[in-house]
Amino acid sequence: MQKVSVAKFAEHMRLDCLTPGIDMTERYITKSEVNRPALELTGFYEGFASERIQVIGKVESAYMELLPREISMLRFQQLMDHDIPCLVLCRGYQLQKKGFELAIQRGIPVLGTRRSTSDFLSEAIHYLSGELAPSISIHGVLVDVYGEGILIMGESGIGKSEAALELVKRGHRLVTDDVVEIRRLSNNSLVGTAPAITQYFIELRGIGIIDVKTLFGVEAVKEKQTIDLVIKLENWEKEHEYDRLGLEEEYTEILGTQVVCHSIPIRPGRNLAIICEAAAVNHRQKKMGYNAAQELYRRVEKNLKESREAETWQQN
Repeated sequence: MQKVSVAKFAEHMRLDCLTPGIDMTERYITKSEVNRPALELTGFYEGFASERIQVIGKVESAYMELLPREISMLRFQQLMDHDIPCLVLCRGYQLQKKGFELAIQRGIPVLGTRRSTSDFLSEAIHYLSGELAPSISIHGVLVDVYGEGILIMGESGIGKSEAALELVKRGHRLVTDDVVEIRRLSNNSLVGTAPAITQYFIELRGIGIIDVKTLFGVEAVKEKQTIDLVIKLENWEKEHEYDRLGLEEEYTEILGTQVVCHSIPIRPGRNLAIICEAAAVNHRQKKMGYNAAQELYRRVEKNLKESREAETWQQN
């Protein structure tokens, strides 16, 4: 199960720790959803999502201030009894002294920010959705070609890294070589990144490791990229039949998401970089509503129809 520590979350969101005695590195967030307690502040906890971050904003703080002091503390105690990951106070709201003491006693971090509640919620959900998204690491190369994320896969030594290097020299950008860490941010969105230890490095057999960022500049690399197309490189086999028209798309599944996939047979003399560029442009064209294979099929059908009509006219 994916998780992120409260300490990392607080650092990223630039939150103030209002309970410094609590170790936030050993407390984890496992859900990307964020909850603003409403009915809970009235004492109703049926179906309460205690595994989520709890956020107190302007409305919640105003309601708590209207309650008698004893009732307010009772409601806060009930909230702390559910072992929530942490409590975030927006707009500079502060707890009563007993509230902080109770949070420290329960070991629940209390964090503060002067940002508006809606602004904080938007960024928190976006950040946690990325950190807690389902992920997988696969063997391959990810490059940005004309804005399309191309994941190049194939057996070790087939030429993936060489193709990536040629694409970089042609003005495109490398995301990662050898290992691609993929996260599913939504049902239709896969984002690939590089492991921190190998980021911007390419391994070339016979040469060794090269640093793309150092050799070609920062414009030749990219930190992350959505995966729009998969190209599988495979050794060419004479007996195997390959798709030559592309009327129907082929797909491969990654983390439950279907991604368009092309199988490219490799023979000596084939320029893989140009093939990848053409595949990227063609894929982009299809997303914009134009399919060259279907256009060719339409022209052939039209030509056959005109020929049949001409034959019928001559016979009559």
